[in-house]
Amino acid sequence: MACLLGSAAWAAERPVKVVALGDSLTAGYGLPLADAFPTRLQAALKAKGIDASVANAGVSGDTASGAQERLDWSVPDGTDAVIVELGANDALRGLDPKLTEKALDAILTRLDQRHIPVLFAGMMAPPNMGADYAKAFNAIYPALAAKHPVIFYPFFLDGVAADPKLDQADGMHPNAAGVDVIVARIMPKVVELVGKARAARK
Repeated sequence: MACLLGSAAWAAERPVKVVALGDSLTAGYGLPLADAFPTRLQAALKAKGIDASVANAGVSGDTASGAQERLDWSVPDGTDAVIVELGANDALRGLDPKLTEKALDAILTRLDQRHIPVLFAGMMAPPNMGADYAKAFNAIYPALAAKHPVIFYPFFLDGVAADPKLDQADGMHPNAAGVDVIVARIMPKVVELVGKARAARK
């Protein structure tokens, strides 16, 4: 019995393995690896005394459908939690929002089947796509968040989008300062995710 209790305690206390599944915003396009979102998030968690690793499963240029195809090998067995950040490239390319929604729905369904807690980060269509497209695209995220048992963060680039001080020269990707703003703003939801992952082990 003592051995079993000891094993349970170890499982609850070992570092939480988080996978950040996303596109270039996760991968850290245009930045040194040390400034990419997963690296900075892991450092911020450590600063809070939270023992967690954050794996970078971001692929620049990836769409929601592309991430769906690589999901099971991007999120290996032993993963405790996943941050899903996808859709920016779908919107930039003007892909049918129904296709994006279908792929994201499949990703969230699969992770739920694997009993992996998810932090689902929303995205917003760029204004140049037009009001009708933006309305259809932007509605995807709250609808899926209501359907699935996820922790929802409505807009991954909140506080950073369209701010030249926080963006790289392309006006789309955050610079190092922008990444730190993203990390600071999303942190309460990540702490919640880690807590949910720890609870799931018991």
